[in-house]
Amino acid sequence: MEKIELLSPAGDLEKLKIAFLYGADACYIGGYDYSLRANANNFSIEEIKEACLFAHNLNKKIYVVCNILFHNENLEGIDSYLKELENCGVDAVILSDLFLIEKIKKIAPKLKIFLSTQASVTNTLSVNYYKSLGVDRVVLARELTKEEIKEISSNTTCELEVFLHGAMCTCFSGRCVLSNYFTNRDSNRGGCAQVCRFSFDLDKKRKKSFSIATKDLNLAYYIKDLIELNITSLKVEGRMRSNYYLATVNSCYRNLIDAYYNNNLTDEVIEKNINILQRVANRESTSQFFKGYVNHKDQYYTGGFEPSNQDFLAQVLSYDKENHMAVVEQRNYFKVGDCVNLFGPNNVEVNFTIEKIIDSDGNNKDIANHPKEVLKINVPIEVSKDFMIRIKV
Repeated sequence: MEKIELLSPAGDLEKLKIAFLYGADACYIGGYDYSLRANANNFSIEEIKEACLFAHNLNKKIYVVCNILFHNENLEGIDSYLKELENCGVDAVILSDLFLIEKIKKIAPKLKIFLSTQASVTNTLSVNYYKSLGVDRVVLARELTKEEIKEISSNTTCELEVFLHGAMCTCFSGRCVLSNYFTNRDSNRGGCAQVCRFSFDLDKKRKKSFSIATKDLNLAYYIKDLIELNITSLKVEGRMRSNYYLATVNSCYRNLIDAYYNNNLTDEVIEKNINILQRVANRESTSQFFKGYVNHKDQYYTGGFEPSNQDFLAQVLSYDKENHMAVVEQRNYFKVGDCVNLFGPNNVEVNFTIEKIIDSDGNNKDIANHPKEVLKINVPIEVSKDFMIRIKV
């Protein structure tokens, strides 16, 4: 049985490498143009080429989003861009504007064609229609239940991709113009200002505010159900998320997916990874539409409590073999005596107690409380710069 794909976002080259090292099978990225996350760092053509080389050396894949809704002014350069993507070795283009299908087949036929969730596909007839046009994969709308996904999957030979984790769109994806009206930023051409997360004053006398924001999506509990739906890919949202977020989310879902295929997806494994996932973001999460139609528990109405996440303690920069010390960049407060969790690529994870903290001048310290200060701390195993340290979960 071929394993289901774990698909991760990547906002730049560093994040892409982190996503792959922590378990992603493929990454979706955006170029400087034609992408719905214009505020991410995104990738130049040279960086896309480097991303493809890195991915393919690991036997992994790169998908480039080209999913804006095109106006005439956006058409300039699209032909040469598609050809450049093909020359870079990109595996697929994710699109929402259907004129691109014919262009890709004519200009860059080696590229696979994936239909974005922006197309809001919610039924079998639509999936099969798009397949007849030449679409290789359909990213289903995030508003489908488990039963609806199962019915579609049972009646198509088209590859299907389903959102697994991350932020939800309050409107059907690709159908929102709130950002246009409130901020003059086009949500369907990469400028979404996330107006749905604003707090609106409805009653100034009583100082009451109202929000229409959804809670995040988290389907960790349903990994077995998702795999057995016979879909191709599970997608994590978040091209603007941090390295720590990507490392944590990808490693957790890698653990859960592999546990399923190795026949050891126990309640203990599920609960451990869900606990980690619930701590990595500052928003609450639910299973959203997957379990059925959403209700008040899946949304913030009066503003959500979103505390700053302080679990991420340090990023490893290098390793001092002679002294068995890691050189780290501090991110949040920790001290001598703290029991912490060290985790890294290939599912490496170990708990240990911080016994020594040394600053850049060689002085011993009891606490680390200066953000991004470079320090040395004792670690129990040899590590690389890709390892991270967090609060013990």
